[in-house]
Amino acid sequence: MTDAAELKAFDQRLRDEAAEEPTLEVPQGEPKKKTQVIAIYGKGGIGKSFTLANLSYMMAQIGKRVLLIGCDPKSDTTSLLFGGKACPTIIETSARKKLAGEEVQIGDVCFKRDGVFAMELGGPEVGRGCGGRGIIHGFELLEKLGFHDWDFDYVLLDFLGDVVCGGFGLPIARDMAQKVILVGSNDLQSLYVTNNVCSAVEYFRKLGGNVGVAGLVINKDDGTGEAKAFAEAADIPILATIPADEDLRRKSANYQIVGIPGTQWGPLFEGLAHAVGEAPPIRPKPLSQDGLLDLFTPEAIGADFKLEPATDADMRGKNAAAKKSLEVIYDDA
Repeated sequence: MTDAAELKAFDQRLRDEAAEEPTLEVPQGEPKKKTQVIAIYGKGGIGKSFTLANLSYMMAQIGKRVLLIGCDPKSDTTSLLFGGKACPTIIETSARKKLAGEEVQIGDVCFKRDGVFAMELGGPEVGRGCGGRGIIHGFELLEKLGFHDWDFDYVLLDFLGDVVCGGFGLPIARDMAQKVILVGSNDLQSLYVTNNVCSAVEYFRKLGGNVGVAGLVINKDDGTGEAKAFAEAADIPILATIPADEDLRRKSANYQIVGIPGTQWGPLFEGLAHAVGEAPPIRPKPLSQDGLLDLFTPEAIGADFKLEPATDADMRGKNAAAKKSLEVIYDDA
C-alpha cells in the first residue's frame, strides 16, 4: 500500500470513529484493595496540574508508590512533572502503533521521575474526534496493559473539570475512583466548576454510586474567603490552602517542582499528601445558582444590576414598523 493510500485509509478510520456514538461502557476489573484511585477536578488554568504534579512528587518522597495519569488534553500535569518535557500520549502512541501493526508496551507510554510513575492519555487532534471518547479509549488500553494488576498506593487522575460529562465524568459515573478532590480559588468561575462536580457526585450517589468528595484545595488564595465559604456551605473539608505567591507562580511557569522535603514549600505539600490519603469520601451539598452567587458581594458579580426586558422593536431596529392590529373595533352605536 502506498503512503497516500495508507493516509487515506487512516483518515477514513478516524472519520468512522468520529461517527460512532460515545459510550461509558469501560471494562471493569477488581483493583487491588489497598490502592486509592483519586480523581482531581478543577477549572482549566486554576492550578490543578501544578497541585497534582507537586502532590504526586511529595507522595513518592514520603515512601508511597504513585501513578499519575493525566486526563486533560493539554497534558499539563506530566509536562510539569518532567520539567517541561512532553511525553508521548497513550492516544497518539496507540494510533501510531496500530498503523504500524504493533502492540503498545508499558515503556512506550509510562515514564518515571524520582519514584513517580506518570503517563498522559492525551486527546484527538482538533476537529477530528471527541475528547471524552479519547479518555474512554485510553482506559480501555490501560486495561489491556494490566491496570488492575499494578501495585500502587495511589493512582491520581487529572481531569478537566469544566466538562463533567462523557469520558471526563467516568471516574464519578462508573465508580472508577474512590474519591474526588476539587481544586478551586476565590473566583466565581472556578467555584462554579467545583460546584458542578459536587452536583455530579451527588447525582450518581443517588443512583447508587459510591464516589465521594474528599475535600477542596484552595489554590492562588488571596485571602478574600469565597472558596472557604463555599467549602463550608457544601460541607466539604479544606485539604490545603496554597497562597497566591509570586515564587510559586514563577516556578510553576518554569516547570519546577516545589513539593520537595526540606524546602520552603515542602511542609505545605507534605501536609496535603497526608490529608489526601486520610480524607474519607463524603457526600457534598451542592449549592444552587443563587447560593453560589451569595458567596460573593453584589458588586463583584453584578447582582445589583436590574434586568431591562427587550422589546420586539428593539430587536427589529431600523426594520421596526407598527403591526396592523387584528382587533375588531366597533363604532359607537
